[in-house]
Amino acid sequence: MTKINREEYMDWLIRWKDRQIIKVVSGVRRCGKSTMFDMFREYLLTDGVSRSQIIMLNFEDIEYEEITDYQKLYYYIKERLLPDQMNYIFLDEIQHVADFEKAVDSLFIKENCDVYITGSNAYFMSGELATLLSGRYVELKMLPLSFAEFCSTLTETDFSLQQKFSRYLEYSSFPYVTRMGLELKDAKEYLMDIYHTVLLKDVVARLNISDITVLENVAKFLLHNVGNLASPTKIANTLKSQGTKVDQKTVDKYLRGLTDSLLLYEAGRYNIKGKQYLTQQCKYYAVDIGLRNVLVRGKDSDIGHILENIVYLELLRRGFQVRVGQMNDGEVDFVAMNSEETVYYQVAATTLEESTLERELAPLRKIQDNYPKYLLTLDELFGNADYEGIKKRNVLEWLLTASTVGLSTLLSTTVSTGV
Repeated sequence: MTKINREEYMDWLIRWKDRQIIKVVSGVRRCGKSTMFDMFREYLLTDGVSRSQIIMLNFEDIEYEEITDYQKLYYYIKERLLPDQMNYIFLDEIQHVADFEKAVDSLFIKENCDVYITGSNAYFMSGELATLLSGRYVELKMLPLSFAEFCSTLTETDFSLQQKFSRYLEYSSFPYVTRMGLELKDAKEYLMDIYHTVLLKDVVARLNISDITVLENVAKFLLHNVGNLASPTKIANTLKSQGTKVDQKTVDKYLRGLTDSLLLYEAGRYNIKGKQYLTQQCKYYAVDIGLRNVLVRGKDSDIGHILENIVYLELLRRGFQVRVGQMNDGEVDFVAMNSEETVYYQVAATTLEESTLERELAPLRKIQDNYPKYLLTLDELFGNADYEGIKKRNVLEWLLTASTVGLSTLLSTTVSTGV
């Protein structure tokens, strides 16, 4: 089983190696966090670190069930520390350890301990981490495979770029599907297993939800409507009209659970002219289109929103904070911002018809600043063109273009160094 090279994530781990700060790797279940630990351990061994310097524990392994108490864990590790060398400590799925933060904090203050942790995403949202770990951590936010990573795994040379993209959407971006070369039927079963695991362990159990059917209805509504503006009130009213009894407060609770689990991502709105963040109505995007398509019967008309979903996740990978651009008389699909720049994006399946092209260009033309503006489409003919400073690009080629931002920019928003 070949491991997929995820260079940017590995570079992040290498960059923070030996620094006295807790390294936290977060992300939806099965996006590859544990595998990254395995690959980083292999790197350490080739870099002169001995096996006796590495302590790696996975708390989903029953072998470590007896040390799922913070005191037992601490003394278990302490007995194995080498006094005059750096010790590399990997604690995987650490949420299974009661009060784990006490053990992690105690290891953190030792100068010869380099601590790395992962856990079910629901336990590792930034607000909770800031409290549990006293702010002394950096966080790597992982996603399933990008399109470029997915393409790097395909050995067939007769696939066109469009065929690769169709396979990416259908089979999913979860690494295990690609690594194991699963057939489509098996891939879909695997995706359903991920969905139910996240729902039951990261949402239902955490929020103590009794009516799982209503939760699933909310989840499927959002997955069906990726890229559409939604609010708790709108969702509740729609579900009521379909016979599901639910109120706005309950929907709001479920939304928080679904986004905390990283099954869904929330893109808030941003007033471009007023440069203000808007709190009413958001758009929601799925962590993986293959998983979404297993749960929601797709239609050809969904392709525009599916492309939006893919671009949204890619912008997150490239280190941007992403909002939906709001104007007085229109909308820009994405306003992507980091500490260095702002970039505007429109996404459409095709703009070969003149009327469609003009409609997609119109909002970008109204923006009165000099930040870059892009129109991304699936068009191969005239896929790359410039319209008075607005760059039209083929979205698949854009997805394969190396990131100009990288994870270092993303990291600037996730470093917490309180005492």
